[in-house]
Amino acid sequence: MKNKLIKKIKSYDNVCNVQTTKKADSVGDIMDIAYKDVITASQSATIIEIANLMSQNDIRRVPITDPGSGKLLGIVTTMDILDFFGGGKKYNLITNKHEGNFLSAINAPIKEIMSVGVKTMTNQDTIVDAATLMIEDDIGGFPIVDSENKIVGMVTEGDVVEKFAKLLTNIEVQEVMATNVITTTPGTKIEAITKIMVRNSLRRVPIVGEDPKSNSKEEKLLGFVTASDILKYIGDHKLFAKLFSNEGEDVVNTNVAELMVTDVKTVSKYDKLCDVVRIMMESNIRGLPVVDEDTQKLIGIITIRDLLKSIVK
Repeated sequence: MKNKLIKKIKSYDNVCNVQTTKKADSVGDIMDIAYKDVITASQSATIIEIANLMSQNDIRRVPITDPGSGKLLGIVTTMDILDFFGGGKKYNLITNKHEGNFLSAINAPIKEIMSVGVKTMTNQDTIVDAATLMIEDDIGGFPIVDSENKIVGMVTEGDVVEKFAKLLTNIEVQEVMATNVITTTPGTKIEAITKIMVRNSLRRVPIVGEDPKSNSKEEKLLGFVTASDILKYIGDHKLFAKLFSNEGEDVVNTNVAELMVTDVKTVSKYDKLCDVVRIMMESNIRGLPVVDEDTQKLIGIITIRDLLKSIVK
């Protein structure tokens, strides 16, 4: 896969200006796109503190490090937090260990749900290495470490796609978009949508239904909810007031209509992928609904992962 990508890069006369071979004992070009002011946390931080950290800084992953040595111990993503809040196996922390006590569970240390054995790259690796690893191991981002396993940066699939955007100039959305889209309605509860996301490995779900401003009964795209939107809601101070009962039911039973984004950016199936990259980067979003130009009906979705696959494969 790596050799195939290198061949494609060379066929475009390396218009993206990337390193195609690793140079011994020198910093690789992965550091050109890496975010270097990485926000980390210790494994003693609580789950709710990490949820707040993600929400306040609009980040999707937090490396967990040893406070003394600075060495990487694990990582927590938005999907780990959603899994904990009712979507998947980590929900057992509430139902079993904390006997359904939501307030107790959210104050448990993050080490109880963080992922260990984290995939990393070194500061000597290349952007080509990063793109290949992301596809081969199905990961959206990872820490960059030095020879002492200390974090020196973070790279995400968005960083890689932005660098390779010129390879996508002649490809239309309809060639790579997903058409079998999982959707839900405005009345869906937060608990239900977190389960939809976790069980289907989704970071975003379109919200569809009848347009209240139209006489038509046909379903249209009404909004969009992402994992980050849910975390933002969870991290909002208005949520804590709902924990008076010491149970999480008041929170997870909230309708997604209360937190969905209604001013949704969309694309058509005829748009070029390079333009999709531009919209995603300018708006800091990683997934776009594809709508019919005439009816505005949802016909697909395109994500940053789809763009990365188009580059690498």
